[in-house]
Amino acid sequence: MSAEYGLERGSGWVSLLETKLNKTNKSSHTSIVNASISGETTSGGRSRLKLLLEKYHPKVLILELGANDALRGLPVESSTANLDWMVQIALENKAKVLIIGNLVPANYGEILNNNLTKMYASVAQKYKVSLVPFMLKGVADAPNASALFQADQFHPLSAAHSTILGNIWPQLQRLL
Repeated sequence: MSAEYGLERGSGWVSLLETKLNKTNKSSHTSIVNASISGETTSGGRSRLKLLLEKYHPKVLILELGANDALRGLPVESSTANLDWMVQIALENKAKVLIIGNLVPANYGEILNNNLTKMYASVAQKYKVSLVPFMLKGVADAPNASALFQADQFHPLSAAHSTILGNIWPQLQRLL
């Protein structure tokens, strides 16, 4: 979602966030590094994170990973261990952390979504970091949900990304 899959560049929630931050803080430019890769799993994020932290030294790290693990049938224990490690290494590098949770479509099963929800909450609670439980609130559960998604019914249209940012902004604003 954060990599703007299927969207015109600059129309996803991360781009909208950068615009919002720079309008809010006109005295200085806020730089956002979007290191998202479409289809990324927690193991992929884990393999890249340490180098990214060393290169960019972020004040805030936003982690939006886990749903692709579930879609691929990867064990939740592995995903949890990867997410846990990423939060720990980010905190060791003096970054504030925001975990952004996501779910898989309901037809994948309630157990899978319960496991994802528990994973995000347990890691956030363990490290006392901020959490957005479900980034697609108001999108995936909207009465017109199917009209807010691309043909794959996984990735939201650009029109839904302002709602996604609205879900993330309150927690992120507390960290800034």
